[in-house]
Amino acid sequence: MSHADLIASLDVLEAGQSWTTDVIIIGAGPVGLFSVFELGLLDIKAHMVDILDKPGGQCAELYPEKPIYDIPAWPIISGSDLTDRLLEQIAPFGAKYHFNEMAVAIEKVEQDDGTIKWKLTTDQGTTIEARCIIIAAGGGSFQPKKPPIPGIDGFENLGAGKGVHYAVRKMEAFRGKRIVISGGGDSALDWTVNLAKVAERITLVHRRDDFRAAPHTVAQMRQLVADGKMDLVIGQATALKGETGHTLESVTIEDNDGNELHIDADAFLPFFGLTMKLGPVAEFGLNLHENLIPVDTEKFETSTKQIFAIGDINYYPGKLKLILSGFHEAALMSQQAFRYVYPEKKLRFQYTTSSSELQKKMGVK
Repeated sequence: MSHADLIASLDVLEAGQSWTTDVIIIGAGPVGLFSVFELGLLDIKAHMVDILDKPGGQCAELYPEKPIYDIPAWPIISGSDLTDRLLEQIAPFGAKYHFNEMAVAIEKVEQDDGTIKWKLTTDQGTTIEARCIIIAAGGGSFQPKKPPIPGIDGFENLGAGKGVHYAVRKMEAFRGKRIVISGGGDSALDWTVNLAKVAERITLVHRRDDFRAAPHTVAQMRQLVADGKMDLVIGQATALKGETGHTLESVTIEDNDGNELHIDADAFLPFFGLTMKLGPVAEFGLNLHENLIPVDTEKFETSTKQIFAIGDINYYPGKLKLILSGFHEAALMSQQAFRYVYPEKKLRFQYTTSSSELQKKMGVK
């Protein structure tokens, strides 16, 4: 199945709703994705929450074409191909996905029978209740790199299609809007080309007339400019004008000749890349060790019961930050998660090579 088909097949849920499931996985990188497989073998259903707009984590976002050499049975595989193979592997288990959402808070919820569930809330108002939370967020959450524009924070969170946005969640929100996009990479060029279809006017700003994006996308952008359907300005955005906290009116740009331009704009979209931060996970009340989450090496459970940490975000003596180590951690974590999700059932260990029951779950014919 092609990458596009795999992404289209994912069950991505609308933000701002309330859900109940067995476990919540924070982070849709390779280790989080493989967790769906290990959990699925035990009939445990999962919802995945990720701040990015697609699965794959660092592999997909930071080095999709970079070769990886230490995945068992793959002498060489790219980050994007590894993501695709994992998506194929977990497809039978029906995970639900919450992209473009950051986990910002968790809350313990005691049930009538005395057992505990956890409620997770995202920055988009989504709430999910589950028996267990699995933190598989790599080195933390991806945070946008903000341009050094004075007062930029005052123009964030003004609503759909207005003010400053570091990601595009719904293209339709920008229909009929005047948009200034800043950046020269894939994200900036991709959204320039795509939003040109719905925006009243697009202006792309970059500090030089040379782009790091795919050549085909750059060619599309240049054709739009040639056809008079958008503007390209070589320079840098230096200021935002409007009513702070309410309305963006224009973006000030200093071009490479030293001229100051004022571009009317409803929205400003800077795509300057991403950085890694522990983010709201640091406020979850878990014990931390140098911004990592200590776990035991039997269950990979944190200092708080029913909350696990696997992959690069966890810490224990001898820890190696390798994808294959995270896969191992996911397998052991799933065994303990089963005991919380199905306390009345006996855990029976089986091999996928010999169990017809597991093979049926995997869709093996």
